[in-house]
Amino acid sequence: LSEGAAVSASVDVDRRRRIARNHTATHLLQAALRKALGDHVKQAGSHVEADRLRFDFTHFTGVTAAELTTIEEEVNAAVWADHTVHKEEKSLEQAVASGAMAIFGEKYGDRVRVITVPGVSSELCGGIHVGRSGEIGFFKILGEGSVASGVRRIEAATAEGAYRSVLEDERDLAAVASVLKIGPREAASRAERLAEQVKGLEKEVADLKAKLA
Repeated sequence: LSEGAAVSASVDVDRRRRIARNHTATHLLQAALRKALGDHVKQAGSHVEADRLRFDFTHFTGVTAAELTTIEEEVNAAVWADHTVHKEEKSLEQAVASGAMAIFGEKYGDRVRVITVPGVSSELCGGIHVGRSGEIGFFKILGEGSVASGVRRIEAATAEGAYRSVLEDERDLAAVASVLKIGPREAASRAERLAEQVKGLEKEVADLKAKLA
């Protein structure tokens, strides 16, 4: 660039909209985690992209499949309630007094921005967000695991990303069902029976080898 040059700036509206969905979803996710696992849950890091989101949080045990289902359902309930997402500037003292959550160790100025989903979440945040929670469309957890001692990570997607994830899961399930020559809903029970049969056959082989020896 040179001084006096004419430039044109533009925003990728679709990409920005997808980032906003995922960002608001991280706020809903933290609220759902605290409701399902306890108030000890605190944000330990996050990353928001157009295609997915990542949220790190403090928790000292693995999150069970049943808990993940509950958390996912809680987030989607907030999405489908189509809450208005309020964005307000306040003094730091006013924001803290109102109960807005702050990230431990983060430095804030005298004026802060508070993002509130009524009845669900209130946090200090300067990022881009949707106008209504219903714009998120659909929330899907993609994975959960440990990243450090006492810190867990959830990866998730919203809207188109969540839909693509469900499609991929359905295709994989359909492929397994096709190999087994059964319907997709029978795949889990059939796989369990096959695993038991394989275990039994392996034991028989081991016994025969022991006799031959």
